Amino acid sequence: MKRAMCGCLLIAAAGSSASAQLTTELFISGIDRPVFMTHAGDGSGRTFIIEQEGAIRIVDAAGNLLPTPFMDIDSIVTGGTSGGNEQGLLGLAFHPDYENNGRFFVNYIGSGGDTRVSEYQVSAGDPNIADVSSGDVIMFMDQPFSNHNGGWIDFGPDGYLYVGMGDGGSANDPGNRAGNLLNDLGKLHRIDVDGTDAFPADPNQDYAIPADNPFVGNGSALPTIWAYGLRNPWRTSFDTETGDLWIADVGQNVREEVNFQAADSAGGEHYGWRCREGFRNTGLSCGATSGFTEPVHDYSHGANGCSITGGYAYRGCELGDEYNGLYFFSDYCSGRIWTLDQNDGFSVNLEFLSGFNVSSFGQMENGELLVADLFAGRVYKIVNPSNPDSDGDGTPDSCDEACLPDLTGDGNLDFFDVSAFLNAFNAMDPIADFTGDGMFNFFDVSAFLNAFNAGCP
Repeated sequence: MKRAMCGCLLIAAAGSSASAQLTTELFISGIDRPVFMTHAGDGSGRTFIIEQEGAIRIVDAAGNLLPTPFMDIDSIVTGGTSGGNEQGLLGLAFHPDYENNGRFFVNYIGSGGDTRVSEYQVSAGDPNIADVSSGDVIMFMDQPFSNHNGGWIDFGPDGYLYVGMGDGGSANDPGNRAGNLLNDLGKLHRIDVDGTDAFPADPNQDYAIPADNPFVGNGSALPTIWAYGLRNPWRTSFDTETGDLWIADVGQNVREEVNFQAADSAGGEHYGWRCREGFRNTGLSCGATSGFTEPVHDYSHGANGCSITGGYAYRGCELGDEYNGLYFFSDYCSGRIWTLDQNDGFSVNLEFLSGFNVSSFGQMENGELLVADLFAGRVYKIVNPSNPDSDGDGTPDSCDEACLPDLTGDGNLDFFDVSAFLNAFNAMDPIADFTGDGMFNFFDVSAFLNAFNAGCP
C-alpha cells in the first residue's frame, strides 16, 4: 500500500460490535466421521482432521482436501464406524519441535478395545504422508467397557504430553476408577516423551515421568497422574496465550461441566466424579467427601443438550477483539455454541445455534476455530459476518496490523502525522517512544521516520 494512503487501522479502533452474531461457513466436506481438527505448528498452515475409523486427512493452506490421507491406520483401530460408537481414532498431537523432528502422537482404541497412545514419524520424502511403519506404542490402558474413552492428547506449554482418559465406561463408574489413584482411568496424565524410558521392560510403556508430577513418590498413586475425578473429558485444551487448561467433562444424566485449571497449578486436582456431577452431589461414594475442585460452569440436560463438547480459548483475530480470550464450547446433542468469559466471573453467553451435532472443535494455526458435524462429514469455520473490513482488502480490521506512524489514525501518512509525532515527542508522550526504551531522543525520531517512509502494509 502506498505511503500516502495507509489503510491500516489502529488496534484500539478495531473490533466487532458487541451485538455481533457469529455463525459458521463450510471449511471442508467429504470427511468420514470427523472427531478432531488441529495443526502441526510448523508454519505450513495445514489443518489435520481425524476420521474416527482411523485416518488423518490434510486440508492445505489454500483450503484443498488432499486426496491421499496423511495416515491411515484403520487396520489396527477398533470401532468408530457407526452411530454413537465412542471408540476409534480419537486424538492427535504434534511434538512442539515437529518442524524439525517430524514426531507426532495419536490416541486410539486398538485390539481388545483398549487405549493406546502411539508415536509416529512423518515420512522422509513427503511432508503430507506419515510413515505408518514407524508406529511405536508408548502408553497402554486397559478399557473395561467400550464407552468413556476420553481420547484427547496434547502438549502443554511445559513441553510434556497430556493424556485425557475417561472413567472406563458403563454408567456411574461402577469400579470408582476415576477416584482411585492406583487406576489410570478417569484421569489426566502428564508424561515426558523426550526423557529416558522409565519402563524399559514394558514394551507398551515408553516415557519418562516428570519429576514435578503431583503424585511422584506417593506409593498410593500412579506417578503419571496430573489430575483425577473425571468422567469422560471430551476435548480439553490449553490457552495458547496464558497456558491455562480447560476441561469439558461429559456428565451422566443430569449436568455437564467445564473445569478450569490455571497455568500456575501444581496439579493434583480432584474434579469430583463420581461423587459430584457439575455442582451437585450424586449420592455415590468415591472415596472422598471433600477437597473437590468445583467446575467453573455447568448446565442441565434438556434444551441445553446432553453431552458437552469442549473447545478453545479464542486467540485468533477474525472474530474481532471482543472475543479474544473467550472460551468456546458446545453440546453434541443441541448444537448450541456458548462462550465463557474468564475475566467476568466465567459468565456464559449463548453465541449461536450450529444446527448440527458438534463432535469436536479444532484450532487452526492462525488461531481461528473449527467445528465438526460428525454425521454429515463436514467441518465448519466459526465466522463473524459483521466484523468490519474498512479497507476492503479481504482481511477484517481486527486482523490488520497497527500502522504505528499513523498517529492521527485517519488511515493516511502525511504531514499531520509528522506534526503529531513532534508534539508528542516534545511533550514526552509515551506514544512517541518508538524504540520502547523509556527515553526520548534521536533514536525515537529516527525510528519514527523509518516507519513513516516504509509506509503501512
